[in-house]
Amino acid sequence: MDVDLVVPMKHPRDGKSRLRGAVAADRHPGLVLALAADTLAAVVSAGRVRRVLLVAADPQAVKALAELGIEIVAEPAEPAEKSLNAAFRHGEALLKADDPGAVVGALQADLPALTAGDLTAALTEAAGKRAFAADRQGTGTTLLLAAPGEPLDPRFGPGSARQHAASGAIPLRQALPTLRSDVDTPDDLAHVRALGVGKHTAELFI
Repeated sequence: MDVDLVVPMKHPRDGKSRLRGAVAADRHPGLVLALAADTLAAVVSAGRVRRVLLVAADPQAVKALAELGIEIVAEPAEPAEKSLNAAFRHGEALLKADDPGAVVGALQADLPALTAGDLTAALTEAAGKRAFAADRQGTGTTLLLAAPGEPLDPRFGPGSARQHAASGAIPLRQALPTLRSDVDTPDDLAHVRALGVGKHTAELFI
């Protein structure tokens, strides 16, 4: 089955605080947008992806990403609900309103080395089961997939890989290096640049 993916995103000026200093301060929002643009470019070119819904803190601030062929909606308005998991649940609800039997996935927006091949391989391995891809450190989660028509039940945050496994999600076993390489720190950025980032991120370091 094809998958509908939810991708959350803070305002570019607020995102990736631990990456501040990786580029000049005035270029930091551009770096955050570039990471997302390369992630989404790979996603929309992958097999088995039907819809991509970006849940944004400020849709206007990321409207250029719509050119990649994705849908953009605002995150939940209530201050108490402004969290990563709330954004994923909000996107899930919107997608399931259109198709209650959909396979919904949660994907991080900071995977600039992501290849369509790795994402397609992950979706193929999951084969309709509730599954997740841990990050390269083995503690976080870069991708969570629900079973058809079943709740996504996102548990992102510190130790999310353990939390998702405890909730019954199956860990994906393939290497999938570009899917597991999210970017939170300068070391992470160096790692993905060595893997090979997409054109948007690469242009910032020319």
